[in-house]
Amino acid sequence: MALLVRSLARSPCFLRQTSMLVSRRSKMATNAYEEMSRYWTRNRKLNRPLSPFLTVYKPHLAMMTSLTHRITGVVMQVAICGTAIILLCFPVDFKKCLEYVRDLSLPAPLIYGAKYVFAFPVTYHFLNGLRHLAWDAGYGFGLKTLYRSGYFVIALSAVVSTYFVFGIKPSAL
Repeated sequence: MALLVRSLARSPCFLRQTSMLVSRRSKMATNAYEEMSRYWTRNRKLNRPLSPFLTVYKPHLAMMTSLTHRITGVVMQVAICGTAIILLCFPVDFKKCLEYVRDLSLPAPLIYGAKYVFAFPVTYHFLNGLRHLAWDAGYGFGLKTLYRSGYFVIALSAVVSTYFVFGIKPSAL
């Protein structure tokens, strides 16, 4: 096999085709550096910003749901990894940590608020992820459907989070 490749590479026919391709190249008037320099000089004269930022665009539902989906994903990943690292560094086991939190006698509104802080990002990210899977399959790109599904995901996330916070009792598990 190697002999065949070498013989093909050394054949005059192969060299002739390569030289034909090379000779047909057109000369460029400028190189990339000159082109880039002209571009940035023109943008500085026109006082253009380096790139558009979030303040340039009017926020809309699709933009905000996408941004929230990304933020909840990153925050959950950092929280899960951080919690795992902290629990590994504790000298006691998880049951002792839970007993310590119970012994603090925190008021109910604070506990329910903390449950919402944990429940809402998980449910929103999951449900919006299903919405993204529908988009990957090619469904839901119409503007009306996009807004309906966005509002539906937000409302369903609130309902499911409320169920997680108030509906599931540890004794039922």
